[in-house]
Amino acid sequence: MNARVNPLAGQPAPAAVLVDVPRLITAYYSERPDPSIASQRVAFGTSGHRGNSFDVGFNEAHVLAISQAISEYRKQQGIDGPLFLGFDTHALSAPAFASALEVLAANGVELMIAAGGEYTPTPAISHAILNYNRGRKTGLADGIVITPSHNPPDSGGFKYNPTNGGPADTDITKWIENRANELLKPGAGGIKRIALEQARAAATTHSHDYVQNYVQDLGAILDMDVIRDSKIRMGVDPLGGAGVHYWPRIGERYRLDLTIVNDAVDPTFRFMTLDWDGKIRMDPSSSYAMRRLIELKDRYDIAFGCDTDHDRHGIVTKSSGLMPPNHYLSVAIDYLFSHRSGWRADAAVGKTVVSSAMIDRVGKRLKRAVYEVPVGFKWFVAGLVDGTLGFGGEESAGASFSRIDGQAWTTDKDGIVPALLSAEITARTGRDPGEHYRALTQELGTSFADRIDASANPAQKAKLGKLDRAQIHITELAGEPIEQILTQAPGNNAPIGGVKVTARGGWFAARPSGTEDIYKIYAESFHDDAHLRRLIGEAQTIVDTALAGA
Repeated sequence: MNARVNPLAGQPAPAAVLVDVPRLITAYYSERPDPSIASQRVAFGTSGHRGNSFDVGFNEAHVLAISQAISEYRKQQGIDGPLFLGFDTHALSAPAFASALEVLAANGVELMIAAGGEYTPTPAISHAILNYNRGRKTGLADGIVITPSHNPPDSGGFKYNPTNGGPADTDITKWIENRANELLKPGAGGIKRIALEQARAAATTHSHDYVQNYVQDLGAILDMDVIRDSKIRMGVDPLGGAGVHYWPRIGERYRLDLTIVNDAVDPTFRFMTLDWDGKIRMDPSSSYAMRRLIELKDRYDIAFGCDTDHDRHGIVTKSSGLMPPNHYLSVAIDYLFSHRSGWRADAAVGKTVVSSAMIDRVGKRLKRAVYEVPVGFKWFVAGLVDGTLGFGGEESAGASFSRIDGQAWTTDKDGIVPALLSAEITARTGRDPGEHYRALTQELGTSFADRIDASANPAQKAKLGKLDRAQIHITELAGEPIEQILTQAPGNNAPIGGVKVTARGGWFAARPSGTEDIYKIYAESFHDDAHLRRLIGEAQTIVDTALAGA
């Protein structure tokens, strides 16, 4: 993915890189953000507001302001059902949960918090919202997940999911962001807050058994009987995340041969192996972060891991080790649309513009439409709700799909269910997903793919995000005639925030990073690795030329 691989990548985390948790939490409470400084303002990206307390990017003031803004947004929109509130195992998540609880309770919001202070995966929140709202027209529920996803241990994050259960759309997040930044201004006032003990004891605060409600419903989306009866051996590494106590319950409830290879919860995440850049990152799609589970692959028929809030999956097979996310998405789509007769006959396949063209080839073979959208799971929400999408997936190992009867399961990414689907595929077919992908390549072609990062200043990033196709002055890509130059996604015509160029045997896409001074190039060839390298080289030249002068 990146040529600058740290020499310690894949090695156990040394003490020197571990976060100082007491100092981190002290910074959460003591540092005061200055909203006149861009990096210290509330800023919602594709997955909510994220930051670091040492850099004054995620502090108590941010959480109080966002919580108050959400309370006001709910009132403005007439959302008066319960709010499902959860948090993951990052060090900043529990303090942020307490801060949010104090504000939400003070505003009279009906809150559903996990029984026993249990950690709550993102999919358990989305699942709870949809289950509560099913059949209702009024008194609808929404939710908040306090998580920075797979990001390093010093990170904090805050996501809002409205009544559709999925990630909030831009119009919602922009309203919340603007109001929160008003509340951050010195002397602004306007934030209601009560003591934590009072908030927990409030008549509007209720205990909810997320684990039981989620686990007992898994038979509605997966064939848990075929997994159990096959007696396949499964291994799972929760990577110290919010689903750590879900997996034992899943194993017990469905009598599975399921081994939790690591049940540790530690806010330093000292049990992780370092990611490609030498940082601790709970990314189940990274072979560096997943090294320990990969080394155990021969003990199990199938193994899998999830990130910290369990909205991403990583599939480890005996046949091929850790599968690249695009490979597994292709296999999952091929299997599901062949084994879910209860889905709508016109249910489409959802993918993002930077996901593999193998998915398009699988969709064509299945005679299913492929709905291609910009990066961001929010684009799949409406289709998952009404059943026009049977599956939605991102190249970053996030996916969700319909229940067996075609109804919505979650409208946010669910790492647990795609992980267990790998067991269903293995149990029902006798072949693991790695073997299935190899069969797809024999029929549909072999994909060579990569992603690289290149430097870009803020002005260049802004220019790339608003690029017009007329600025791309080429007729060939890596020796083949160009078929499409896209700045809008084919599925919904929404801006992709960059450009995608396709030819018969390959494509590239370039997008600016939302958090770093870089742009990302995604490329895929169906010829060979040399063609892929040529694609990437030409892509960099094309983008650099378009950005010249910015």
